Amino acid sequence: MASAEELMLAFAGRRQRYLWTDSFAVFNYLALDRKDLALELVNDVHHTLGKTREGVWLPGASEEHPTRGGLRIGKKLPERRADERFDERLEWDRDGQYFHYLTKWMDALDRVSRATGEPRFNLWARELLDTAWRRFRQPSGRLAWKMSIDLSRPLVASTGQHDALDGYVTCAQLRETASGGPALDDALADLSAMTARGHLATDDPLGIGGLLMDAWRISQLPTFPEPQLCHAILDAALDGLDDFGRELRLPAEMRLAFRELGLAIGLHAPFAELEPYARLRDEIESFWLGHSDWTEHADINQVMLATALLQPRPERR
Repeated sequence: MASAEELMLAFAGRRQRYLWTDSFAVFNYLALDRKDLALELVNDVHHTLGKTREGVWLPGASEEHPTRGGLRIGKKLPERRADERFDERLEWDRDGQYFHYLTKWMDALDRVSRATGEPRFNLWARELLDTAWRRFRQPSGRLAWKMSIDLSRPLVASTGQHDALDGYVTCAQLRETASGGPALDDALADLSAMTARGHLATDDPLGIGGLLMDAWRISQLPTFPEPQLCHAILDAALDGLDDFGRELRLPAEMRLAFRELGLAIGLHAPFAELEPYARLRDEIESFWLGHSDWTEHADINQVMLATALLQPRPERR
């Protein structure tokens, strides 16, 4: 069975950029103390996904401020034209910008800043959040799920269930590390209000994992404005876990590894309430270690498996 380091060294040779996968790859390189690979990947992402598919910086971005125009998803197909009919199936494969991918990259940049002591990475993360919050926010006061590459129009106007929460937690985290640049006061207040209006509970494994990661991040932020939110998020995740498990009886080809591995990553959060789910976490990781000959979603599965394997193992009582 491959180790996390072997999985990530194999990934280092890949040239296809995909923002969600690359965010987790940065987390992993830092955990493996390979800052050289993390910095190389950050530079590659900015010079690939911070530009149009034709290689021109996105509006507002530059070499000095590579995230001011946002970052493309990195999907294979070009984005849908304004005069083109919406096709839900095709939209999953079309390029554009996702708010929840951008918040993952903000987290990655902030971790690089903390690991290297270089404030420019945190500055780029805050510039990215400032741009994303302003451009994804719709007149309804909600965040669009998907925007065009140049952030001029929504491609999918509905709202991602946890986008505002991810933005709120990330905004608070970035302010902890901040040294100059956007203060994000308005963004923090607005994302907090959006979160309060939202519904957190979900039965999606990746969504549950994301809730647990957000709860753990809040618990690590001494100045988070609403520390009680950590308990509400944890309760929502536990409600979702009560309904999860049937998928584990299906064969590998009928399951999505990266979604289950997102749950496994979240289950590493050292909350006492998660101790009864340690066996579920281990079962997911063990299953995908034994079924890692992926033909689809290979990069994202590989990187998120490595992330799960790199998490500290909570002590069992």
